[in-house]
Amino acid sequence: MDEVSKDRIIEMAWEDRTPFDAIKLQFGLKEQDVIELMRKNISRNSFKLWRKRVKGRKTKHQKKRLNDVSRFKCSMQKNISGNKISKR
Repeated sequence: MDEVSKDRIIEMAWEDRTPFDAIKLQFGLKEQDVIELMRKNISRNSFKLWRKRVKGRKTKHQKKRLNDVSRFKCSMQKNISGNKISKR
């Protein structure tokens, strides 16, 4: 995996409203793979804080979200470089 993709995955994982399903759709990584990538590429304290924050979080797990939320990004969000979903 190249550094640009790795950085984008970490950025998406940090975002509270980006579900793990979006990362899987774009990069083919399951939630456990993202957790391992985060563990290896950010500091130990940052990883602990991130895991505590996202563990069980409704916005990070598509199945726990409200049924009326079917998109991965904000409707106000414009194209983001490197984000395959936003390019249509």
